[in-house]
Amino acid sequence: MSRNRATLIGFSAVALWALLALFTVGSAPVPPLLLNAICFAIGGAIGVIWVAATEGFGVLTRITWKVYAFGTIALFGYHLLYFSALRLAPPAEASLIAYLWPLLIVVFSGLLPGERLRPLHIIGALIAFAGAALIVARGGVGPSAAALPGYGLAFLCALTWSSYSLISRRLGSVPTAAVAVYCLATALLSGLAHLALEETVWPEDLLGWASVIALGLGPVGLAFYTWDVGVKRGDIQLLGTASYAAPLLSTLVLVVAGVAAASAVLLLAAAMIAAGALLAAMASKSA
Repeated sequence: MSRNRATLIGFSAVALWALLALFTVGSAPVPPLLLNAICFAIGGAIGVIWVAATEGFGVLTRITWKVYAFGTIALFGYHLLYFSALRLAPPAEASLIAYLWPLLIVVFSGLLPGERLRPLHIIGALIAFAGAALIVARGGVGPSAAALPGYGLAFLCALTWSSYSLISRRLGSVPTAAVAVYCLATALLSGLAHLALEETVWPEDLLGWASVIALGLGPVGLAFYTWDVGVKRGDIQLLGTASYAAPLLSTLVLVVAGVAAASAVLLLAAAMIAAGALLAAMASKSA
């Protein structure tokens, strides 16, 4: 598989994550850990079907338990930190801090073997981050002592996902089939945590169930497989910068669905994110 093709496959994960907010809204009032358990169970089932139809289950036996532990802890930990951060701090501010992960990927990817961090990568990432900030925090960011624990968890969230993506790059020889085990193990851990910490509340109607299933099939399912291909075989610096499109696309989806109102901020943010991605693309092309 070529580097460009793998990068395009990775982009599909960003497009799927753009639907995360819309489907999450539709899945209410299902509590976070239960939602996590259901979605990752669906995502794991996708992987099982794919592995059975392609490489066969024998490929899973050649992967060490340390790799499985790494992937499971990353997926479970990221979502637990994310949901907890949004409970302890204002959602817009916590989301902004959590969305530092693309910037961390671009900056730290320069430390990977065979990669070189160029000035345009950094400039592009900063411009794109500013555009994402306009969407996530257009109401303004103000410090609050009571929200500091949530901000801390949000930063750990960003660190977790960026670390997962970068370490996955180092684990390039590990087949993407391993993601199926990550998802199933995460579903199990989430289910156990739900039983211990939450009250069980199922979707109220057909729309709710459709949203939950759509989450499991796309943003919390297929996206993890395509992202794995992208970060292992594609241009990880370009993928990191392009990931800033997720909050923009997510907002546009909410506008089209009538959940959010359109504004001039969207146009400015779109221009900044596009400019940042273009600069990163130029830097990668010149490498």
